[in-house]
Amino acid sequence: MADVQASGERVVGNVERVIVGKHDEVRLALVALLCQGHILIEDVPGTGKTVLAKTLARSLGCSFRRIQFTPDLLPSDVTGLSIYNQRTQEFEFRPGPIMAQVVLADEINRATPKTQSALLECMEERQVTIDGTTHPMPTPFLVLATQNPIEYEGTFALPEAQLDRFMLRLRLGYPRPSEEIAILDQQKILHPLEGIGEVVGVEELVGMQSGVREIYVDPAVADYIVRLTTATRSHPDVQLGASPRGSIALYRAGQALAALQGRDYVIPDDVKALADPALAHRIIVKTSASLRDVDGRSVVAELLETIPVETPAVAERPRVRAT
Repeated sequence: MADVQASGERVVGNVERVIVGKHDEVRLALVALLCQGHILIEDVPGTGKTVLAKTLARSLGCSFRRIQFTPDLLPSDVTGLSIYNQRTQEFEFRPGPIMAQVVLADEINRATPKTQSALLECMEERQVTIDGTTHPMPTPFLVLATQNPIEYEGTFALPEAQLDRFMLRLRLGYPRPSEEIAILDQQKILHPLEGIGEVVGVEELVGMQSGVREIYVDPAVADYIVRLTTATRSHPDVQLGASPRGSIALYRAGQALAALQGRDYVIPDDVKALADPALAHRIIVKTSASLRDVDGRSVVAELLETIPVETPAVAERPRVRAT
């Protein structure tokens, strides 16, 4: 796993030349990409959501497209459409902006539910069907969606099925004063994004994605993941708990995080570090609980403190390093 760790450090270090003071968030974005998952960034404007997506794409040499979601955006504006060519007398597929390796879905909650649902097949099935013809998504494929948690006027809340498609939900937050000064110094003359280049190629990234699936997960760790997810469904403040897709997301994200840390096995601390971004957005609390300021994040934090961890017998097994 040394190769995955070294390549991951190059990507994270390159992104941090632009995104200051957000090491954990940058690493989580890379975790989702290694798991072939998608990311929802929920934060106020101006905290670097768009810049993160652009920097990540440039660092990996991936194609990048941005979709600005608005109430009048149509599904065909996202997926593309077939146009009749009078010269050839045939229909030709004109791909939409979703046909890119890294796609920024900016302010996704401003689009209508019909347009939001156009992303479902693309994100989950990694294909788009236009006029009965299926077109595969490029490899790798990452949707990084953003939404503003404060401004609700003129927005359409993402349905549970859409939220469940995102492997991780991140929050960047405001930088500390010292970090904000560093950001100002960076942009005196030129935006640091202009000096960012590719540090890991697409072929190497695909190899990393295959490698993380070989990371060992002890049955005790897998049991801990399931107990965490199951507990969200029976919590007294929860109306709808995390789905089995949440367990899968936590399992795979744990493999990627372990690989980025140079280990070929997952430990319970990996699960704890990923529980909030992987499970909190899948939890719907009861109305009575929300009046007490209870949300998915507080439920996950409570469960992490109350559910015991069984120590995996990692040292007792013969470890075979993935090639």
